[in-house]
Amino acid sequence: MEKAQNFRNKLQKISGIIQKNKYMSSISNGLAAVMPVLIGGAIFSLIDSLNLQIYQDFLVSTGLKTLTSLPAQVTTNVISIYVVFSIAYGLAESFKKSGFAAGIIAIMSFLIVTPMGKMEDQTMGISVQWLGAPGLFVAMLVAILVARVYVLVLDKEFYIKMPKGVPPTIEKSFAAIVPSMVIILIMLAIRGIFASTAYTSIHQFIFTIVQTPLTALGGSWPAFLICVAATSIFFFLGVHGPLVVYSVMGAIWTPLQIENMTAFQNGMDLPNLIVPAASLMIYAGIGGTGATIGLAFAMLRAKASRYKTLGKLTVVPSLFGINEPLIFGMPMVLNTKLIIPFVGMPLLGAGLSVVATSIGLLPPLRGIAPMGTPVVVSGFIDGGWKVALFQVLLIILSYVIYYPFFKKVDNQEYKQEIAGAENAEVTA
Repeated sequence: MEKAQNFRNKLQKISGIIQKNKYMSSISNGLAAVMPVLIGGAIFSLIDSLNLQIYQDFLVSTGLKTLTSLPAQVTTNVISIYVVFSIAYGLAESFKKSGFAAGIIAIMSFLIVTPMGKMEDQTMGISVQWLGAPGLFVAMLVAILVARVYVLVLDKEFYIKMPKGVPPTIEKSFAAIVPSMVIILIMLAIRGIFASTAYTSIHQFIFTIVQTPLTALGGSWPAFLICVAATSIFFFLGVHGPLVVYSVMGAIWTPLQIENMTAFQNGMDLPNLIVPAASLMIYAGIGGTGATIGLAFAMLRAKASRYKTLGKLTVVPSLFGINEPLIFGMPMVLNTKLIIPFVGMPLLGAGLSVVATSIGLLPPLRGIAPMGTPVVVSGFIDGGWKVALFQVLLIILSYVIYYPFFKKVDNQEYKQEIAGAENAEVTA
């Protein structure tokens, strides 16, 4: 028991280091901050792409089609611009510097290293090719580099100082001029160096050498299943599993999700069979970490009043993927009696979804269902009726797998309640 506690303490320490790392947290928080943009675009994409001929004819005939397709063009198709600002903003703020100034400079820097070309009317323009998912890794790197250089220059007090009495907004603007010039020179050097190579741009280099291999690895089914298992194991040891896993894998998973969202919005075949971030919510984490929705329903039939009450309190939140009350109310932390279904059920759900998707029984997920969408509804939004039906089967499977383990725990608790009541009567 002491060894297990020591291991748990070490794991929590490592988890704390990861979560407190300014660079990791700025990427994780930056990606999370742009979710409203992604979700907004995804919802309108669903509205625009609803596969009903009468509905589509109505949109075209009324001219609404040009409006319903617009949100996707300014959200997922240019998501890298939002990400580069968000990450640079968060990182600069973590160093107690102006996040807004760092974010603006980061956007400028990202555009400097992004290839331009002549349009059909011979005017210069920027292709959206590198403004969407393919440019995400460069956006992350540029954001971190810009924010760090910006902070470093200010820390060295190498900036224009204004006299007292100048409004703070003006003072911050002038303070950002020197860091901005330094960063521009760095970005021009980066653009010039890569322009002289066979890759022609940092975007093409990163996409070929880094992003493609990483996303292929991170989007593989073995990596996905490992992350699914790790999420439950972390929570069993008292560490917030989803937070730790997403902090590490978010930068790799997000491009996969956006690629599928973009393809869906454009009426194209979805390129990625596995979209880990969406699959974790739709399949592996149905009802929350550990796929505990079946346990919540099993508690409604509990003998022990404690578990019956807990079931009533947690079953509705579980339908929305919120199961922290169940995890800590059970509790699931260091609960060896329930560790087998707690780790095994998510793996089973994830494994079945991978097989079913690979052989064509299930469609690839679009990655557009917002977090917190109730089960079945989330499946229908993200993959249609087949995914929704599969979620129903997973709920039943979760109940079947959790029930025999829970029954033993419930019987033990019920005996203790009976014994406690008898002792109370004797004492009285």
